[in-house]
Order: sequence, then C-alpha cells, then structure tokens
Amino acid sequence: MYRYEGRVIHESHDDDGILEVVERDGVRSLHFGSFPRQSSILLADPDKLYLNYVRCMTSWMLFKPTLDDEALIIGLGGGSLTKYLLHHFPECRLRAVEYRASVVKIARSHFGLPLDPRLKVIIDDGAKYVRQRTDSQSGQYSLMFVDAFDHEGMAPSISNHAFFDACKMLLKTDGMLVINLWGGLKNPLFQQAALWLGQTFDWRILFLPVKDRGNIIGLAFNEGAPLYSLKDLRTRAIILEQLYQIEFVSYLRDIIKHNSSVINNSIRK
Repeated sequence: MYRYEGRVIHESHDDDGILEVVERDGVRSLHFGSFPRQSSILLADPDKLYLNYVRCMTSWMLFKPTLDDEALIIGLGGGSLTKYLLHHFPECRLRAVEYRASVVKIARSHFGLPLDPRLKVIIDDGAKYVRQRTDSQSGQYSLMFVDAFDHEGMAPSISNHAFFDACKMLLKTDGMLVINLWGGLKNPLFQQAALWLGQTFDWRILFLPVKDRGNIIGLAFNEGAPLYSLKDLRTRAIILEQLYQIEFVSYLRDIIKHNSSVINNSIRK
C-alpha cells in the first residue's frame, strides 16, 4: 500500500485516529492520518536528526554547556529528540509525556526508542501533567521541550498563558524552555504564543525560524540564566557545529537577525 508518496509499513487506529508509518527514499516517517510528518528517521543513520525543526530544537546547546540532570519532554512522537539526548548526554535523566499510548508503542517498534533506565515515559495529557506538578516538581528541570502537535496543529491544551506559567514554575532558576511553534512570524497564532512567552519569562525569549518550514523554535530563559556574550556564542557555535554536524553557526546568525527587539535581554553584544 502506498500513501503520502511512500510505502505504508504500519497502520493502526486508536481513540484519537489513525497512525501510519511510511517509508520513502530511505526515510521512515510517522503520520497521523495526514501528509505532515510527525517524526522521521533516516534508516541508514537512525541516530541522526533528520527533520529540520528537530535539529533547530538543539539550539539550546548554544546557551547551556551540557545536560547532566533532568529534562521534561512534552510530546514524544517518534522519539527522535529523546533518542538524541540519551545518546549524546549520558548523565541526563528524561521524563517524556505523551498523550497517546499507541504513539509510544510505535516509537519503540519502528523508530528505535530504547528501553533506558534514564528515560521514563508517561501516558498523559502534557498540559495537565505540567499544571498538576507545579508544587511537587517545582524547580526540578534544567530543560523543558514542548513539541505537542496533532494532525490539525498545536494541541489546544498548551495554547494558553497558564500553560507557559506552569512550565516556568517547573524550571530551575537558570532553566530553559524550548518549544516548537507553528505559523510563521506574522501569523496571529504565533504572535499570541510569543506574547504569552514574553509575559511569562519577562521577555527573555528568542525565536529561531526553521528554514523552508512554518515552524518557529522558541527559546525562553528563566530569570537565573546568565546573560550570554555574542563573542562567546559565536565561538561556541563553531565548536558545536564541528562536534555535532548541526548548523549552529546558521542558527545563531538567524537568532540575531530575527530578534532585534528582545535580543539584548539574553545576549550581550
């Protein structure tokens, strides 16, 4: 069977709809009943981050030297980012919250998500999970990653100011929130999310548009995060690009280009 210009190797249904795994030209992708890909892996190099927007989510490395404690991931999908963190940061401890149990099964069976003692996967609504733990897990995480989309767009439960406020409460004082947003810089939905982020994080925010895509990666810094030197960031981008073969120099250039109104809140020139 062929769909989305590729061969369907798995199809199943749950209460939230269809799940399809499709292969095309050496790339395996997860679909939720529509053309947009939720996750993709390169079969010849499954540890490499294939999708542009997921690579852009690694831009947090420009601002943090490592991940040697806890991170919270809202929206597991095929697990590409989760696998990458486990592979490159042996001291990390990850908690991933995924709404659909069927997605977790496919991440393990078709996308190589490992059974790893450093990873705990929780089946729950990500926004509800965050809101219910602002007391018990306050100040627990150095990093939070939010990538919660369905076949229609960003999950409604995370599209509100209260969600971002709750995220901030779970972060350490020097912690960072990394979020995949959608719609383009002039899109009203993106502009509303940017306003909420700015209000919650006292405008210590930066945005990285994903080239040739509608995604925009948002970076938000808690009040204890250091003010970064542009000179140091440029040096770090070169080192990171050589180390991870990801376009960090380009990412930094685009961050500087697209954040003129807020960049001085997080970067010293």
